Amino acid sequence: MQSFKLNKLLYLAILVWLAPLTPSALAQAVYGSIFGTITDNTGAVVPNAQITVTDIAKGTAVQAQSDASGDYRVQHLIPDSYRVDVEAPGFSKSTTDNVVVYADTSPKVDLQLSVAGTTNTVTVSSGAPLLQTDRAEVSTILNARAVENLPNFNRNFTSFELLTPGTSFIGWSVGEANNPQRSQQIEVNGQLPFATGYELDGTDNQDPIIGVAVINPNLDATSEMKVTSQN
Repeated sequence: MQSFKLNKLLYLAILVWLAPLTPSALAQAVYGSIFGTITDNTGAVVPNAQITVTDIAKGTAVQAQSDASGDYRVQHLIPDSYRVDVEAPGFSKSTTDNVVVYADTSPKVDLQLSVAGTTNTVTVSSGAPLLQTDRAEVSTILNARAVENLPNFNRNFTSFELLTPGTSFIGWSVGEANNPQRSQQIEVNGQLPFATGYELDGTDNQDPIIGVAVINPNLDATSEMKVTSQN
């Protein structure tokens, strides 16, 4: 799947797999989520804890509660940087800053609460997880700085798909009448271009005949890209 964010609101996704696209997969291509487990300093889970996920740039917040197993999940988050706060009666507040959410990603944020003796807050700086455990996929994400600085011959945005392992350029000559935006024809893991699905803002954006993206976004208007492949 390849996701592009245009002017912070527009996304284009490429999904490579052998099974048909499902409505749930389409929805997840536009948004991200945060999940994790709330525990105390002994390792015991904390149910009914109040979790607040705040978009740092916009100041908007979404709230959730941990379940009986101490687990929580906040979905449908617009790609951005977030702060995760958790509070529970009898415990000190705990905070994790700078949790980066990309389109179609789910960073895991576990928080630990300490028994409250005095009023205090425990703040943890978030880091990238060492291993992705919530999904079986191979993905590549380019942020705005990477999209701007990486070399791109002819400034064709779909060429960034070639940064993903297993991709190769085909370059069939189909003519500008059939491909006016000159989207690249690329095969992934040995499959023909027809096996690659494209999404634009959660909707189908694939040419079913030649297997390319119908709309190829302008490179200067793009601030995020995500390529995901799975079997």
